Amino acid sequence: MAKIESETKATEELSIRQNMKPEIPVKGFDFIEFYVGNAKQARYYYEHGMGFEVVGYRGLETGERELCSYVLKQNNIKIILTSALSPNHPIADHVLSHGDGVKSIGFCVDDAASCYNTAIERGATSVSKPVACEDNHGKVISASVKTYGDTVHTFVQSNDYSGLALPGFKDINSWSGGTGLCTIDHVVGNVESEKMMEWVQFYKDVFGFHVFQGFNADDINTQYSALTSRVMANRAGTIKMPINEPAAGQKKSQIQEYLDFYSAPGVQHIAMSTNNIIATVEELRKRGIEFLSVPSAYYDTLKERVGAIEEDVQTLAKLGILVDREANGYLLQIFTKPVEDRPTLFFEIIQRKDGAKGFGKGNFLALFESLEREQDLRGNL
Repeated sequence: MAKIESETKATEELSIRQNMKPEIPVKGFDFIEFYVGNAKQARYYYEHGMGFEVVGYRGLETGERELCSYVLKQNNIKIILTSALSPNHPIADHVLSHGDGVKSIGFCVDDAASCYNTAIERGATSVSKPVACEDNHGKVISASVKTYGDTVHTFVQSNDYSGLALPGFKDINSWSGGTGLCTIDHVVGNVESEKMMEWVQFYKDVFGFHVFQGFNADDINTQYSALTSRVMANRAGTIKMPINEPAAGQKKSQIQEYLDFYSAPGVQHIAMSTNNIIATVEELRKRGIEFLSVPSAYYDTLKERVGAIEEDVQTLAKLGILVDREANGYLLQIFTKPVEDRPTLFFEIIQRKDGAKGFGKGNFLALFESLEREQDLRGNL
């Protein structure tokens, strides 16, 4: 394990040295915006299922004639759910092509215009130029550029804004109680075969990000399928975005299944951190959130694989939580089943202990086998 960590650190340091572009100063994730078929119904799932507080609304009642949106928060996580109000709106086209999915990954910045201009100068394609929106709570400036598929990155400058939601939204307060979700840990994108390195280069050239960690088909595989992955990150570690592509295997990989049903590259899953994964998963299960199952045999040798941990193994087994040891600590993680009818988007719940920074390499086989069991049930393996 120490050798793996050493190799990972060496890869990261080499990537940083080779990366000559200064970083666009991104402070962290600001929001994730989903385009959905029915924002009101999606709101119910994320509020009552995932434990988010609804803090803002815009729609016909606020004078918005083309779309409807809800802003939801839980600790430092902000999501936006947006639907079209007519079949002729681009959002309706997006949902028709992809189903419900992530449209925009928002980045928190101090100067949205400067970040946008730098990205455009370095070759990014513009989606929306810097625009300022104001209300009695202050001002937010945002601008967007394209990334893989129909996904965009939005630079969000909200230093001068004190509202709960965003300008143009009516403040509301509706909450069924939280589930302990704290921050967005990482956001994972799936791209087509042979395209991963193109997007790695994009994030290096445009954003100045580096390869934090890499996994090849030998690392992530079963007897049936495989994938390759590179984790792009900023140097502060507040942004981590793995990019996956399918690798050759006997059967269809989970990445290819996603691409087939999403009809394009896009966000595969969002990892959200918690300070107490057992309490969080227990509460999410009570609320009806469905997770991938893990064979009981995984836990038979858990302590031999990962050493001493604070959590009770029987409790982890009951909940289906995976554990992986690193040089600096260990992490616990669990994955939901797809949260849409199409087998596309899902969520990861993760807790990092004692400074663990990785992505659960020791759990890849168990995770992939769980995913393949679900694929087989869907007739897609």
